[in-house]
Amino acid sequence: MRRLAILGISALLAACGAQAAPQQAFVGATIHTVSGPVIENGVMLVRDGRIVEVGSADRLTVPEGIDTVDLSGKVILPGLVDTHSHVGGASGGDASAALHPGVRALDAVNVRDNSFRRALAGGITTVNVMPGSGHLMSGQTVYLKLRENPQTVDDWLFCEDSTHGICGGMKMANGTNPLRDNAGPFPGTRARSAEQVRALFSQARDYQRRKQASDDHDIDLGMEALLQILDGDRIVHFHTHRHDDIITALRLGREFGFDPVLHHVSEGWRVPEEIAEAGASASIIMIDSPGGKLEAVNLLWKSAPALEEAGVNTAFHTDDFITDSRLFLRSAGFGVRAGMSREKAIEALTLAGARMLGLEDRLGSLEAGKDADFVVLNSDPLSVYTHVEQTWVEGRKVFDRADPEQRKWATGGPGVFSGDSMHHHGHGGGQ
Repeated sequence: MRRLAILGISALLAACGAQAAPQQAFVGATIHTVSGPVIENGVMLVRDGRIVEVGSADRLTVPEGIDTVDLSGKVILPGLVDTHSHVGGASGGDASAALHPGVRALDAVNVRDNSFRRALAGGITTVNVMPGSGHLMSGQTVYLKLRENPQTVDDWLFCEDSTHGICGGMKMANGTNPLRDNAGPFPGTRARSAEQVRALFSQARDYQRRKQASDDHDIDLGMEALLQILDGDRIVHFHTHRHDDIITALRLGREFGFDPVLHHVSEGWRVPEEIAEAGASASIIMIDSPGGKLEAVNLLWKSAPALEEAGVNTAFHTDDFITDSRLFLRSAGFGVRAGMSREKAIEALTLAGARMLGLEDRLGSLEAGKDADFVVLNSDPLSVYTHVEQTWVEGRKVFDRADPEQRKWATGGPGVFSGDSMHHHGHGGGQ
């Protein structure tokens, strides 16, 4: 299936010069590559923001004269990928309709919003910013790489063209949120919800036939976004909680030929085999306190091991502020406590999420050719005593807990995050 237009590993190696000397060496840490075994006393060589090689100190020699960062006693993970967040103040559709395929979160993200500081302090380097779930289709999501010193949102995009490119997925939802008691254009019932979605995709198919039949046709940007879904170029991110709603989301995907990424999946533990059989991925949240809406009453940690056992590609997300981005790392610990394997729990913070965004060729694991996005921890990733010490994006440090001002991003309350945020104070301690 086609995803975002991104460079493959071979192209990345060619771009940074496979034979050229690395510019940076990170040495001494325990490295969780995710795609391979854990490396004790590891070495990671980086050039031009991309990884050249990763291995053990007894196999890799650090070239003389390059910038060497000694991380002895520390732990390195790939940069965390948050598959579902609302940082940046992005918005989506309004009350004029229940489905807004042409609306883009990209047009509403404030890159100077302080919420991105919290994400960096939590080790998050890539985030899928979503519109809300109060619509059956609230609009297009946007995938952001949290590089240092952004001037505009374009500095963080994965797509090359923010006007016409595919810069994220499509947010859909079912269950109680978009019902709105049949208010105005909203459905009122679950059956009517599914019917409205079918009607819109049927219109998109008609639009596609007209477009193929004639070069003389009016362009409808919403329909064009739906065609990208039908053609497999845009990923559907589907908010869904109850098991019957999960099955409805899978049914709609089957009818219209897309494999949804299911989000929240509160009752995923009831239907893990059905999710696996459909080829869908599951982005789940691991909350540590009960409450919230009635349809999420069966949001249980046991979904994590059940989905893993069924073979479902499973990632964690924050839904920030449901989980503060600074606390994202602990989701893996919750997963293991529920019965997930260590390997899959760490993968659920990194590579599994990268797959859900179609960015696994660049993100999610530490291996040659991928972006040098990584997190430095003080201890075992699953320990309650572990915290993020540093966050690096493309070989540049964007968060450093040792900096007293930046430490506040990790430990401070609302008072720390008042004012004009990153634009005023700077963004990270880039090296």
